Amino acid sequence: MVIGRAAGLTDTGRRRRQNEDAFVCDPPLFAIADGMGGAQAGELASRLAAAAIEEAASAVSDEQGVAGVVRAANALIFERSLHDPTVAGMGTTATVALVDERAGVLTLAHVGDSRAYRYRAGDLEQLTTDHSLVAELVRSGRLTEAEAAVHPHRSVITRALGTEADVEVDTHTVDVAPGDLLLLCSDGLSAMVRDEEIARVIEASGLDPHGAAEALVRAANEHGGDDNVTVVVFELVEGEPAERERARAASPDGDIGASDPDAVTSEAALDDVSRHGAGKGGRWPALLLVLALLAVAAFAIWWSLVR
Repeated sequence: MVIGRAAGLTDTGRRRRQNEDAFVCDPPLFAIADGMGGAQAGELASRLAAAAIEEAASAVSDEQGVAGVVRAANALIFERSLHDPTVAGMGTTATVALVDERAGVLTLAHVGDSRAYRYRAGDLEQLTTDHSLVAELVRSGRLTEAEAAVHPHRSVITRALGTEADVEVDTHTVDVAPGDLLLLCSDGLSAMVRDEEIARVIEASGLDPHGAAEALVRAANEHGGDDNVTVVVFELVEGEPAERERARAASPDGDIGASDPDAVTSEAALDDVSRHGAGKGGRWPALLLVLALLAVAAFAIWWSLVR
């Protein structure tokens, strides 16, 4: 089993002026981050998270490693908010998926109300648990699913990166198989489009990640587009992992299919889409920002010691 085609897509939506989402589409690692905090704060938080996650992509291989990357992103965002009052209180969700092609498993690390889904043989299964007020009320039996969908506080989340020094990260590993399609999305999709319709849209796309990504973003906007909407879609196909590893090693920049229009499309300039990914093209500015923030933090610590 290997990862086949993959697509990452984001859109500002119809009601927001800024896009505070970010994504990573860098096989075998994929991630979604949905920032909060207003103005530039939410956008900064999500970009910091995406950059930190992507930078560590080659070094993680299991649940502990993926959770550690998410905790490191949390520390980075929290440290920045401590030293910059203009972004105090900023935070972001994070849903990270790592595929082990040899073992045939998908490892997830998750904080917030972004989601991961697995589409298999016509069935769509949510793989993550929402850390939100309404989700907790539903789990406790105090709200029905229908009531939660229209609750005035349905956007309130109970767990996020960057708001506290430490964060609890949900992790688990699930089996995956050739023919599966995996979807990561911000609540700009899941809050606007019900799971049943998401499944129909994926099926209508012919299980093409590119077509599915475009159609899902379009569906969210057709249902009102109240929030930024971001999706990452990738397929699993028959194949030998060794072939992918050799192809990656032979590629100058480490990516497969750089000239193939069916390769990873987090770089693609798709119609009517505002891209906020942290992939190639946006990676180095984000990483330089991370390094600059670390330097500022180090200087602040040094100055507090010598005063």
